[in-house]
Amino acid sequence: QVQLVESGGGLVQAGGSLRLSCRTSGSIFIANSMGWYRQAPGKQRDLVAVIRSGGITNYADSVKGRFTISRDNANTVYLQMNSLKPEDTAVYYCNARIRSTWYEKDTEYWGQGTQVTVSS
Repeated sequence: QVQLVESGGGLVQAGGSLRLSCRTSGSIFIANSMGWYRQAPGKQRDLVAVIRSGGITNYADSVKGRFTISRDNANTVYLQMNSLKPEDTAVYYCNARIRSTWYEKDTEYWGQGTQVTVSS
């Protein structure tokens, strides 16, 4: 079983920065993709950024140039958020598609979410 644990959320003023971390634990053969989604009250959960094997990244248009996703060799994924805006306020969820053994298909996992609040 794989677990994702997020940290780094909080309250920040507009224009400020936060860094989110998502640490994985459990049986991991390969993490084919790791990413961040966010969900504001009353809205659907949307992709913020994803990083795939080989380092390919994709970002939502609304965060391009402000957010940077990265991962390390321990399958921890980070989201550096700069120039934060009030509209970035949401619960941020870590997501990973992980294969626990070489012969299994990817399984999708979610973290518990971390609140990011940006005040104006």
